[in-house]
Amino acid sequence: MTDLNALSVQHTLDVAPPLLPANLLRNDADAIAAAHELAAVVRTHAATRDRERQLPWSEIELFTRSGLGGISVPRIYGGPQVSFVTLAEVFAILSAADPAVGQIPQNHFGILNSLIGSASEAQKQTLFASVLGGARIGNGGPERGTKNTLDIRTRLTADGDQFLLNGRKFYSTGALFAHWVAIKAINDDGKQVLVFVPRGTPGLYIIDDWSGFGQRTTASGSVLLENVRVSGELVVDNWKLGLAPNIQGAVSQLIQAAIDAGIAREAIDEGIRFVRERSRPWIDANVERASDDPYVIADIGKLKLELHAAEALLRRAGRVLDEIAAEPIDEHSAARASIVVAEAKVLTTQVALLASEKLFELSGSRATLAEFNLDRHWRNARVHTLHDPVRWKVHAVGAWHLNGALPARHSWI
Repeated sequence: MTDLNALSVQHTLDVAPPLLPANLLRNDADAIAAAHELAAVVRTHAATRDRERQLPWSEIELFTRSGLGGISVPRIYGGPQVSFVTLAEVFAILSAADPAVGQIPQNHFGILNSLIGSASEAQKQTLFASVLGGARIGNGGPERGTKNTLDIRTRLTADGDQFLLNGRKFYSTGALFAHWVAIKAINDDGKQVLVFVPRGTPGLYIIDDWSGFGQRTTASGSVLLENVRVSGELVVDNWKLGLAPNIQGAVSQLIQAAIDAGIAREAIDEGIRFVRERSRPWIDANVERASDDPYVIADIGKLKLELHAAEALLRRAGRVLDEIAAEPIDEHSAARASIVVAEAKVLTTQVALLASEKLFELSGSRATLAEFNLDRHWRNARVHTLHDPVRWKVHAVGAWHLNGALPARHSWI
């Protein structure tokens, strides 16, 4: 057994947060409006939360109450099933306000999408209804110390007519705030399954030991599982996703790219505000205001162009996913989905890093003062863009266009 008292943690929670009623959004317009309304609230204290590492509990509860957690639930299960274009824009809007609030539900949506191709009908009805009722899903997939991210050591073993779950997870974004923790494990047949563990289940511990210098309030720390007893009704045959071409990886990456686009938007806007309101002009510019410096003007123009190009590819990727999802998916269409999203992800990564670094060059030394906490934009961009190496996306795009090579089929391309 793990000695929880010996762990250096800030919080250890093994009880579920309250399940609050959620609004039912009807369409894409409702989702965009709800995202803007929530973003206005979330933005207010985002810098303070980052500085003091205050977890966004109330903001996540507002996210749930708004109904945004259910926007990708299929219509046949009572949800609005918004377009992928809208899903990406919702994440960009929220991530501009606070990318931690944007990242916390990213796995919630990735997991919901995976259920379409892997869960039984009864499991879909149960889990989709739960989400529409206000439940949040947290991540329990990645592990530390393994060969790579696909190497899973957590085990699900049969025990009578139930199962026991044992293992340890990290990078468990969303788990601390969740009602369900979705745990990737290997079953007795050596196949990967996704086990939905209700919060409060004995033996499940959520540990807030995330210490990354960016995305500081995502609580992307550890999940411990010690003889967690679960019912077979909550074990999803995740291995079925590998049996046929699908867009699971593309959907996951679309959300990642949208978060980076949101970070870039806010970094540029904060830079513009700072230059207009606080920066002094460079003496050789011979202008009264820093915003009249021709070199600053040109650099802002370049940043906006880079951002608009990235956003255009993000919207294009969403449209392509909408088209592909509407038809039977084959090997070629699944690959095309991954490639168009990879193209967007390359540009959103680049502009998030560029904008958050350029902010200081354009704003001047005053922008580095701790009271403004503008470095959070670069820290958030640098940490979140490490989720998957963009160099491999550039390679996949080149191999596709040059040699017709199909990209790998997993959640990171």
